[in-house]
Parts: sequence; C-alpha cells; structure tokens
Amino acid sequence: MERDNNNLQGHLLAIVTIVIWGTTFIATKVLLRQLTPTEILVYRFIIAYLALWIIYPKFVGVKRFRDELLFFSLGLTGITFYFLAEIIALQYTLAANVGLIIAAAPILTALLANLFTHDEKFNRNLLVGFLLAIVGSFLVIFNGRFVLKLSPVGDLLAVTAALAWAIYSILLKKINSKGNSAYNPILVVRRTFIYGLVTLIPSLLLLRIGFKPVNLTSWSLLLNILFLGVIASALGFVMWNKAVKTLGVIKSNNYIYLVPLVTMVTSVLILKEPVNLWMFIGGLLILGGVYISENGLKFTWT
Repeated sequence: MERDNNNLQGHLLAIVTIVIWGTTFIATKVLLRQLTPTEILVYRFIIAYLALWIIYPKFVGVKRFRDELLFFSLGLTGITFYFLAEIIALQYTLAANVGLIIAAAPILTALLANLFTHDEKFNRNLLVGFLLAIVGSFLVIFNGRFVLKLSPVGDLLAVTAALAWAIYSILLKKINSKGNSAYNPILVVRRTFIYGLVTLIPSLLLLRIGFKPVNLTSWSLLLNILFLGVIASALGFVMWNKAVKTLGVIKSNNYIYLVPLVTMVTSVLILKEPVNLWMFIGGLLILGGVYISENGLKFTWT
C-alpha cells in the first residue's frame, strides 16, 4: 500500500511539473518583449538558486568527492548544455523543429537507461509509445501545416539539448541512488543550479552571447521572471527530482511527451489561439503514447 501511494505521488509530481513547464512559454513570451533569451535564462536560475536558499537555509557538505563531480555534471548537462543548446538552436532553425526534436528526450533517456542502469530497461512498449507521441507532437507543434524545414546546425543543436537532458536524467538517478539517499532533494537541485550558473556565465562570455543586466522595474517583468525562477525552476526541479527518485528516469521522462499538449491547451485557454482537427488528433496520440509507455500493451517478444 505504501509503495502504491509513493508511486501515485511520483506520477502526480511528474504531471504537475510538466503542466508548469508546459505553461512557461507564456511568461517567456512576455519577457521576450524586453529581455533576450540569455538574460531570461540567467535571471531565472539566479532567482531559483536564491529561492532554494530561503526555502532550505542549511549548508550540507558532500559525502564524497565523486558526489561533487556528479553535482557538477548535473549543472553542466541539465542547465548549461541543455538550455544553451536550445537557445542557440533557435537561432539556426525553426522553433517547431526544436520543439519536436526535444520531444524525443524520453526515448533517448530510455536508451541511455538501458545501457547505464541495471533496473530500467528498454522495451517495445516504450518504442510504440514514442512513435505515437512523436507523431502527435508533430501534429500539435506544426499546427496541421506540414512544412518541415531542415537546418543541420540548428537541428543538431536541438538533438544535443535532448541528449543533454537524457544524460542529466541518468545522473540524477545516480545521485538519488540508495547510497546517496541522505541528500535532501532541495539540496540536490540547489547544488545543481549553482554549478549550472558557474558553467553557464563563462560559456556566455566565451560564445559572446549578449547579457546586459537590466532593472526589473515593471510588475509584468518581475512577476513573470519570478514565475520562471521560483515556480518553474526552483519548485519544478525539486518536484521533478522527487518524481525521478520515486518512478525512475524512464517513467518520469515519459511525461515530457505531454509538454506540447499542455502548451496547446494553455494557448487555447489563455491566449485564445485556435485549435484545429489535426492538433486535436495530435493531442490524442500524445496521450495514447504516454499511456502505452507507462502501462504498456500485451506484447511478447518473438
């Protein structure tokens, strides 16, 4: 019974996190009127880091140097590599391409989990679920307009972002393993964020990506950046950490397929954007893909 309750809690945490992450585009859209994507990214994680210190004002040492390397790798892959690759990719290819490619992160995570973990293996249900979900994501993201413009540089960077998230997920599982269970989830995320910032800011300078501090004097700017920092980043990453710890990397990452669906629903409800039949069918395919990935069908290997 306790295990069932924990699993239910893990599923709920994953779903709530995905709903939050799927709505971040609204806040980002408002902020992009006055800030660059890079400025939003830096402000977002500085605020998130400070928020986690307020929530959990305790300094806890790391037990082993290997764990410190894991924390560093989490920040490098889950923050710097993932977000920078995504931002730069958007400069070379269509946003729809980036969204579709990053939607493949769960299948990349499953493949890596099959190689580098002992208790999470790839199976046919995951493949069928991925195919359904990725077709559904295509329909939702491209809004029924089947125009796919390939850009090798941008698309490869989007693949890099998806791969970075998959590696981050595997590393998160390792830091949450039985031997590291003493680490508070807030501490894990806070340490991830500081290493993310430590590697992100020099990367911006090396890549000559502009970042000019501005005053967040507008209530609209302030509220939206606080949403991204406190809710989407600080709270979102902590909840995601707990979901991964409870469900494992494969089951939790399957919910990432829902991001395009959540974005579509949010755009309809809040921005009053139209929805067509193709997008509706795509939403159903995404839900079907997530269900099959999580629960499976009666397949037998031959």
